[in-house]
Amino acid sequence: MAFQQGLSGLNAASKNLDMIGHNIANSGTVGFKASRTEFAEMVATAIGLSSTGNAGIGVRVDDIAQQFTQGDITVTGNNMDVAINGEGFFRIQQPDGSAAYTRAGNFKLDNQGYVVTNDSGKVLGYPVDPDTGLRTSSTLQPLLFPTGAPIPAKQTENATIGVNLDARAVDAAGDPTATPPVAATPRSTYGTSIDVYDSQGVANTVSLYFEKNGSNTWDVYDSLDPAATPVGQLVFDGNGKITSGSPLSLTVDPSIANPNNPPAPFTVSVDMGGSTQFGTKWAIAEQSQDGYTAGQLTNINIGNDGVIMTSYSNGVTRSEGQIALASFRNTQGLADVGNNLWVETYASGPPSMGTPTDGAFGTLRSGALEESNVDLTAELVNMMTAQRAYQANAQTIKTQDQVLSTLVNLR
Repeated sequence: MAFQQGLSGLNAASKNLDMIGHNIANSGTVGFKASRTEFAEMVATAIGLSSTGNAGIGVRVDDIAQQFTQGDITVTGNNMDVAINGEGFFRIQQPDGSAAYTRAGNFKLDNQGYVVTNDSGKVLGYPVDPDTGLRTSSTLQPLLFPTGAPIPAKQTENATIGVNLDARAVDAAGDPTATPPVAATPRSTYGTSIDVYDSQGVANTVSLYFEKNGSNTWDVYDSLDPAATPVGQLVFDGNGKITSGSPLSLTVDPSIANPNNPPAPFTVSVDMGGSTQFGTKWAIAEQSQDGYTAGQLTNINIGNDGVIMTSYSNGVTRSEGQIALASFRNTQGLADVGNNLWVETYASGPPSMGTPTDGAFGTLRSGALEESNVDLTAELVNMMTAQRAYQANAQTIKTQDQVLSTLVNLR
């Protein structure tokens, strides 16, 4: 008698229940993608079809197909959590050096400062210019942050100072012959200072003083010493806009603030192009410089384009890298290797690498995670259907057994 159909149905229904149970068990797994069991019929032969067709001999599991639909995005508030909204996979360098891909963005920092997954895989990205955030290379590398040591100090190279010099001011030397006599203006009347940093990260205070010297002309000093000579001269037009004298080149002697084995004197270029000469009181409009002392990592923020911005204890905020994303022509061809990871196969094709918001790639959401895309309601209904299918196939075997028993008992 034909027990084959019922046995194949039991095996298929059992595997379907296994897959449904796997989906339900991972309904809370970050970045998990549900799978479905796909079946195909089996027939005795496909050659020499008769008018009555071929006898079916049951069913087999044709494929376990993962469904790469978008999961819900849940805000966690943890800056190291990253969710992909749209297409793409994070690329991971596994401990053995091989490549894998994941949608789970619950990342951590290890004791060396690498961004890693829970199973110690390193997240890959692109190097960027710390100041502009623009990618400097297309070579993937593990994302690494200076957690074990501070970022080194940077010597100041450029500074910007913008002031308004009072157009009503008289020449600094005064005019003793005037009636009444005009007294000399102290050099300290119009002055400002800014801290610049040497190569060891020691702050050096640079002071600038401005003395009116003729029509629309101001001499610039870096000292109150009466014997000091000007380090520059600013000239303005009749509309109060600067016409010459910027930038100033200042030589800084670090030994004043750093007497213990100081570095060599260095030059700072001071941009004063934003200065004006209007008929209002003296004012400082802008001060900035590009140096800083050493600093420890204090915070990490990831933009929707994958650029990672880091903040340091010295007040510096800069870019440290950009997270890379991978896409595949056939995502269902990826092989699931567990731990929320997939690897490429011949069926999936090679990965196309890029960055978030680039082309068809999705965007990133920092402080959030993509949840499992398992629909629990649908899975419970599927489970009841699979259970009924199992019972029905068992019933066909029971019926076949009864028929065989009848034949054996014929007299």
